[in-house]
Amino acid sequence: MLITHDTRCALDTVVDLVNTVPEDESATDGLADVAALQEFVGTHEVSDIGMLSELDLSAVRRIRGRFAAVFAAPDARAAAGLINDLVAAAGTTPRLTDHDGYDWHIHYFAPGASVADHLAADCGMALAFFVVAGEQERLRRCEAPDCRRAFVDLSRNRSRRYCDSRTCGNRLHVAAYRARRKEAAG
Repeated sequence: MLITHDTRCALDTVVDLVNTVPEDESATDGLADVAALQEFVGTHEVSDIGMLSELDLSAVRRIRGRFAAVFAAPDARAAAGLINDLVAAAGTTPRLTDHDGYDWHIHYFAPGASVADHLAADCGMALAFFVVAGEQERLRRCEAPDCRRAFVDLSRNRSRRYCDSRTCGNRLHVAAYRARRKEAAG
């Protein structure tokens, strides 16, 4: 599956957006305030965004939950319905652009769109490409018991199970190794 630069950026953005949800009550929301939203927008180089407000923060949190539902969708039909609703509500307006030193690519948000509509349109379309390509199962949640972070499995054989093999994957492999050693020593 060919993934263009702008689609990859949108996928990284939607994964990071979904992962701003606190994993439990003791964790802090990654979008705790407007300053955190501004940092998120800056980190992901979201273009054509004006001054952000509490209304923007509230709207982005709402679409974040809707994106999380896409990662939890049981099948492509369910994911497609969720994505269709997101993209339609955003007032999608595809247009070619070549801003900020990037070659020609497509933006799906309408000019002057809110940050929530911008994210819903561009990130929704990136997820839509996976459903169209029959690759919805690549939109996953980490299989580590204490982690449910979202990720997109871009491995060749669709075998990635953890959001990060160096943390979650390694931690589980070490725990399994220690359990085997303890059993063998038994």
